[in-house]
Amino acid sequence: MPSSDPASLKRSVTLPMLIFYGLGNIFGAGIYVLIGKMAGIAGIYVPFSFLLACVVVLFTALSYAELSARYPLSAGEAVYIYEGFGSSLLSMAVGLLIAFGGLLSSATILHGFHGYLSTFVALPEIVTVVILVMALSLIAVWGITQSMIIAFILTLVEMIGLGMVIYAGAGYIESWDIPLKMAVPPLEFSVINAIILGGFLAFFAFVGFEDMVNIAEEVKEPTKTLPRAIMMTLLITTLFYMAIALVSVLVLSPETLASSVAPLAKVYETATGKSADVLSIIAMVAVVNGALIQIIMASRIFYGMSRQNWLPGFLGSVHPKTRTPIASTILSGVIVFVLATFFELLTLAQFSSFVIFIVFTLVNLSLISVKRKNPHPSGVRTYPLYVPVVGIVLNLTLLGFQIVSLI
Repeated sequence: MPSSDPASLKRSVTLPMLIFYGLGNIFGAGIYVLIGKMAGIAGIYVPFSFLLACVVVLFTALSYAELSARYPLSAGEAVYIYEGFGSSLLSMAVGLLIAFGGLLSSATILHGFHGYLSTFVALPEIVTVVILVMALSLIAVWGITQSMIIAFILTLVEMIGLGMVIYAGAGYIESWDIPLKMAVPPLEFSVINAIILGGFLAFFAFVGFEDMVNIAEEVKEPTKTLPRAIMMTLLITTLFYMAIALVSVLVLSPETLASSVAPLAKVYETATGKSADVLSIIAMVAVVNGALIQIIMASRIFYGMSRQNWLPGFLGSVHPKTRTPIASTILSGVIVFVLATFFELLTLAQFSSFVIFIVFTLVNLSLISVKRKNPHPSGVRTYPLYVPVVGIVLNLTLLGFQIVSLI
């Protein structure tokens, strides 16, 4: 049974706040570089790669939506897997893997922030990391409402940056000199294969929606709000990505995009003839926002696991004034600092993607098990059994691609 405590997390997160929290986590800084790599693979058919990735993610997102409504608790995935398999050990392992993966991501992107910052101010990297980690941890401790408002503002800035690129390239749609028939992929193996390979890469641009479930105990009416937020976040993300992909291949050739280290900045500069320094600043904002969200996410996983008696009790304590898990938040900040300070060259992208596919597969399996025990719980929207089944097949297929690429 979960431990008891006089103070509890504050339910103040509304649907719009949760959507922006999810968008901030998904967008991050990745799309500013990812589009170039995808263009090198899928060519002018990049929008279809994003659409394919959305379809792949959709089935797992629906599983998360149902499970988040059934079990609106912190440490979401760990709880889902426990409910499905009844194994505390497996739940602990998954929860810690997700938390560590998020903190590792946070530490890694803080190095990226220092890279952008160094073009404006010369500071030792360790100083930059210390200041950022302390500031972000203090924001997370300050309160979930305050943290969400800041994340909301930073995410809005990110979306404005992407909107600037879309607006700058929109004029190229009318003057597109590529025949319209080329916008529809021909049924040729080479083209379909390129779209699929591009979709594999695009898949990682959607990862992050699952982190919303880890703040479930701070969400108002979580049984209704969480599923809606997951679906709406996925829809908004897909529309933005497809628009970005379309204008990018209209403004620049796929070869130019693939060879650029800052493809969206290149698109903006080419379309407007102006400097893209503002996009560099926005990329810095994206990094800060991503790091903040990951620290909040990991702290809630530690908190939730503690409340289930899977981690030491002090990590489940909530400050009566701030209504935040201060000990868990401090631990998250310390881990980020250690990773960022001592593992500056550490890149575990392949490991992280491996973990993602395993976790997504286990979550889908858990839903199948849960459905057998309780097919239609009261007040919860459920989905057909084929949803988690298809999710398992798709994730195992992508995992197979990942393993083959490592051989």
